[in-house]
Amino acid sequence: MSPATATAVDVPAEGVGARTVAPSPLDPGATRDPHPIHRRLREEFPLTYDPLLRAWVLSRYADVASALTDNRFTHGHRPGDPPCSRSHVDVDMGELRRITERTAYVLARRIAARPQADLVADFCHWLPAGTVAAAVGVPYRDMMRLVRGRAAGALAGECGGQIAVREKALASFLGNVLSDPDQVAALRDAPTGLVARAWAESLRRDPPVQIMVRRTRAEVRVSGGIIPAGASVALLVGSAGRDPERFRNPDRFDPLRDDIDQLTYGSGFCPAVLLAGLEAEYALRALFEAMPRLTLAPGFRPTPTGLITRAPRTLIVRPGG
Repeated sequence: MSPATATAVDVPAEGVGARTVAPSPLDPGATRDPHPIHRRLREEFPLTYDPLLRAWVLSRYADVASALTDNRFTHGHRPGDPPCSRSHVDVDMGELRRITERTAYVLARRIAARPQADLVADFCHWLPAGTVAAAVGVPYRDMMRLVRGRAAGALAGECGGQIAVREKALASFLGNVLSDPDQVAALRDAPTGLVARAWAESLRRDPPVQIMVRRTRAEVRVSGGIIPAGASVALLVGSAGRDPERFRNPDRFDPLRDDIDQLTYGSGFCPAVLLAGLEAEYALRALFEAMPRLTLAPGFRPTPTGLITRAPRTLIVRPGG
């Protein structure tokens, strides 16, 4: 199968000789709303070659999930996958929990008295970096200068670069919770287990990384055909998480669903994965304790944007309700 046969498929539509061309995940409008494109790819073009990405594209959950673990695909760095898990030793989980909790509460108290705040700029941007900075002993005044390089690496090795991803994931998580008064009520004093489910559900519905790239070591049969050996493959994680063949009501944020699954992180031990979950938990606890009446500002709705990574750029809230 060649790229040419994957990008344009002859179909009997609107007259003899008409062709249907697969949409691209990079098409205009995808930054604002990629989901119609993802839906069409899943339904009509489960395997297609995209000349803009210079890669084959997989959009269905079964194919994307398989590619992330199948040894016929090279594996990029996904925190929690086996190679990552084996590289981390001597991580004190109790200390990480204490540091994350303290950092979240400090940040929450700093914005509690304001009439209005942007949780992305004033909270999500600082919590992942501040947690790593505190864990490796970087002074607060030097936090943003050092934490994204040498200091982050001291804690998490290759996962140090995940700070920006955790920022976006946290912004989407808080946006999902605060957009629904029922979720606010359910999660305000929720046990850790329920918060963890809500976190995983947010990663499924709104993953911070929308596209992961891998390369095939051999031919691989997937939905729609065969990917040749040595080919670059774009895995649409954002599409896979909303595949109705895998998830009921996939566009709905529902921490109580019984089919929660996420593809952003692997299941193994990794400080970046652990910190992300702790940051989500203590973000909720600190924000609701410091601001019991916290709500989105009147008329504001979170609007995710981005192609490769995606999250709301702002979360405008009223700390006092």
